[in-house]
Amino acid sequence: MCNKFLNFFVDKVASLRPSTLSSVDPAVHVPCLNLLIAFQPIVLPELEKLVLTANPCGSLNDVAHPRFLKKVFPTVGPHILNLINTSLLSGQVPSEFKHAVIHPLLKKPGSDISVMLNFRPISKLPFLSKSLEKVVHTQLMDYLNNSQMFEVFQSGFKPFHSTETALIKVMNDILVATDCGKHVVLILLDMTGAFDTVDHDLLISRLQHCVGISGLALLWIKSYLSNRSFCVKLGSSSSSVAPLPWGVPQGSILGPLLFLLYLLPMGAIFRKHKVSFHLYADDCQLYFPFSHSDSSPIRLLLDCLSDVKSWLALNFLNFNERKTEAILFGPNRSSDIPDVDLAALTPHLKSSITNLGLKIDSALTFDGHVNGVVKSSFYQLRRLSKVIPFLSRRDLETVIHAFITSRLDYCNSLLMGVGLGTLTRLQLVQNAAARFLSGRRKFEHITPVLASLHWLPIEFRIHFKVLLLYAPAYLCTCIFVGFAEALCPYSFAPVS
Repeated sequence: MCNKFLNFFVDKVASLRPSTLSSVDPAVHVPCLNLLIAFQPIVLPELEKLVLTANPCGSLNDVAHPRFLKKVFPTVGPHILNLINTSLLSGQVPSEFKHAVIHPLLKKPGSDISVMLNFRPISKLPFLSKSLEKVVHTQLMDYLNNSQMFEVFQSGFKPFHSTETALIKVMNDILVATDCGKHVVLILLDMTGAFDTVDHDLLISRLQHCVGISGLALLWIKSYLSNRSFCVKLGSSSSSVAPLPWGVPQGSILGPLLFLLYLLPMGAIFRKHKVSFHLYADDCQLYFPFSHSDSSPIRLLLDCLSDVKSWLALNFLNFNERKTEAILFGPNRSSDIPDVDLAALTPHLKSSITNLGLKIDSALTFDGHVNGVVKSSFYQLRRLSKVIPFLSRRDLETVIHAFITSRLDYCNSLLMGVGLGTLTRLQLVQNAAARFLSGRRKFEHITPVLASLHWLPIEFRIHFKVLLLYAPAYLCTCIFVGFAEALCPYSFAPVS
């Protein structure tokens, strides 16, 4: 069974990589003023802080469990430091650090376990390899931030960026455009298995010519990507070992960052066609405002999509047209799809879509999202009622926050300004959770209960989130323009 899973995962990735005529890097090479030539060795206190604060998870092949390794770090720390610094200075990654153990996990409870497509491969790497990656990741991030290499409209795997900040930016632009009397089409592009199909030669070329990594630093990354392998384990059984010739390492610390750098040239395509966009890892959102009477912008958008598809194919990334979705927003905020000819996009047009976990309808009421949150929250409350006898009051509150409050808070800043009835349904969920935790009766007044628990009501939680939300660069512009327009609505002029 382990070997069957191994062959399935290998064949699945191989089938996703589209065939191309050439593996020449299609990206435009940009001269870099700054260069990262080598990763610097670290000192023992720095390594100790890194190891002791790391999440204690590793591979099933680890000789010592990460928790035990933390306990004995004062003894083994100098040896680990020597291992990591030797790797950084020689540009070589130990082969044992490049072997992953895959554990198949069922994607959805209740799915048919005889269908391997229903399983997700969970990759686990050695604990010490993650410590080495963390050192490299920290130095690489410092270099990229100082050189301003990152794509501004990429919110994946970056500090203080999230799906919520990405959605705020996109929805703000859409609201501004519709308030000006324009239609806006939003397109969600889907890339299947994007992390697994990355071409190593193209990635190395991009790091060298577009990012400015060279010398020992580039040699280390080449060693990190080459000769990787994995096996599948089920219980005490293990499969044979298979190579990983493509993709960034799943379950790694450095893999997501390398993937973002692999996608850097995509932004140039969107800017060339003057199409607004926002990325979250491999999730791509395109949106384009246009006037109802002018159909020429749709042609520009279709040309942009054609160039994106060609670029994805040249970069061995699989564009899944069947999962591509589009939604149209009109100035009258109607739930009906406006009568606008979108040409080849018409088959993908929907009245509601799910974007980064948020259900968005064409009328921007967010009723579908709220209904989903209410339904799943009450389902979780019914499940939690079965574990009350086993949990203390403190643990029960922690579980409620994990299963209920997290759902109420997810992207709740986007609910600013929605109807009172929409917020009332969410408030009913919070009231039920408060009564569930405190043991109060159904018709007992809820305000004193919420106050005793120090829980802000839903409306105030939304305001609290907006006030405390850290604004990335792409949101700072929106906030500044909004304040300027509010202070001087009639004489406002755009500020560079």
